[in-house]
Amino acid sequence: MNNFFRLALCFILLSINTYAQKAQKFNLQDFYKYDSDLEYTVDSIFNALNDRQKVAQMIITSGGEIGKSKATVQKLTTENAIGGVVFLKGHKQKHIEDIKALNTISSQNNTLPLLFSMDAEPSLFASRIKGAPNVGKTINIKTESQSDSIVNIINQELKDIGVHHNYAPVLDVSPNNEAIKSRSYGDDKEVVVRLANQFITHTQEGGIIATAKHFPGHGLVKGDTHKQSVYIDGTLQEVGNYTKIIEDGVISIMIAHITIDNNEEYGTDGLPSSCSRKIISGLLKEKMGFKGIVISDALNIMKAVTILDNAPLLASKAGCDLILMPQDEINTINSILAEINANTSYKKQVMQSVKKIIRLKVCAGVISI
Repeated sequence: MNNFFRLALCFILLSINTYAQKAQKFNLQDFYKYDSDLEYTVDSIFNALNDRQKVAQMIITSGGEIGKSKATVQKLTTENAIGGVVFLKGHKQKHIEDIKALNTISSQNNTLPLLFSMDAEPSLFASRIKGAPNVGKTINIKTESQSDSIVNIINQELKDIGVHHNYAPVLDVSPNNEAIKSRSYGDDKEVVVRLANQFITHTQEGGIIATAKHFPGHGLVKGDTHKQSVYIDGTLQEVGNYTKIIEDGVISIMIAHITIDNNEEYGTDGLPSSCSRKIISGLLKEKMGFKGIVISDALNIMKAVTILDNAPLLASKAGCDLILMPQDEINTINSILAEINANTSYKKQVMQSVKKIIRLKVCAGVISI
């Protein structure tokens, strides 16, 4: 980082060393609101970064027992090459220690703090945080009050660790899908939407970012995108699940690696939805009016995308704001930089993504001003 950017960030982020102990000026309820102080804060941070530092904010790498090694994640943090880390399986104390070490690196380097995330769905919770309470399976949640009690436990565990962003809940209908199983609220669409919306609302009121997934719908398809390409044949039957979720303020939505065939308006031409501009920019952002954070599903091991040439760049061009677990973070940054230098409309899109990410970090208390 050159001296100009270092001095600018030092001035703007003077309080970051003790951000966890400070009162938070903004919260998640401010994310969709206009506030002149918030706009000024976001613009000030954004303008202090060069293009490489801005693009790095879009990259989420992996940590934990089945993620990238501690040394690799720390190196990426030192090089200011990532915007966040998703923690996969691991013991609670180890997660705490790893996050503390990464926060120290960011603080010492005067770079933006990282956004920490986790797949803390009820059905996956006990495996993601070994030693955490077992809250049961999503399929067994039947009432709003039961959901609230479970969210209280999950939110507290995430806060204890230092995680800001929960990739939950699942909006997919039916527990019978190979990839979804008990992670679904069931096969009744109205029940799924009601309980998922309650999970989202209570999660975000408690200060943790929620994520609705897997858009445009993974529940009524056959197969598992971890293992192969998976197809929606014809009508997008689960898209309607997201209408009320969006209206009520979900902050992030995850895009599935599902290919859409035999759909004149939204066919993806052989690409997964996560790499399709028709689905992300056309359907989700423009037609459905979603203004929040769009995150890809994992891009490192799922065969539905690893067979593509430069899927992370395709996901970004399609409209994803956060690029989850690319195989090579540095190559992803370089690919995006090369593309924005050649394509002014794409550069505008990327810069809008980065501003949203900075806004998210401010509202989630990752950055405290």
